[in-house]
Amino acid sequence: MKTAPGKVRIIGGQWRGTRLDVPDVRGLRPTSDRARETLFNWLQPVLPGARVLDLFAGTGALGLEAVSRGARSALLVERDPALAAALAATAARLPGGEAVEVRRGDALQLLAGPAGSTLPGSPPFDIAFVDPPFADALWPAVLAALPAVLQADAWLYLESPAERPAVPGPGWQLHRELRARESHNALYRRIG
Repeated sequence: MKTAPGKVRIIGGQWRGTRLDVPDVRGLRPTSDRARETLFNWLQPVLPGARVLDLFAGTGALGLEAVSRGARSALLVERDPALAAALAATAARLPGGEAVEVRRGDALQLLAGPAGSTLPGSPPFDIAFVDPPFADALWPAVLAALPAVLQADAWLYLESPAERPAVPGPGWQLHRELRARESHNALYRRIG
């Protein structure tokens, strides 16, 4: 399903009000303002100084919002060349945008390398946002590869189809969740 072109905005922090383009790209489904506001209220105590990984960045709303609200850095991974270029241009124009690194590439290929060898941005990461195109069935492979680039006590946000919520499996504890008509939004904490 294609999304009509439009805009979303960063809703908190130093870049509050910054508008991000939502181009007409297959599978692009930005996280709603309501879901992002709820998510970042949950994460606020752990955001300052965090290293963030936004694996399927799309508009960049999650990774950019994290840095806007105090994360030390964010690595935004996006395979679509036009989206990756737009993300890099947005980061370049924001004051303090050097804390955001955009990496054009396939998230699974980047995760497949030895921990930290293919992912710049000082892994292991403290927080990961995983919101792939729902139709691509990427959950099993991504969730299997992700722990190698995360801290032992990392936070993991998953946005998945409402009718088929993704679950990260053993080693993760559900912290909070939000159910919407079309998506299931859940925040997990990695446990030892």
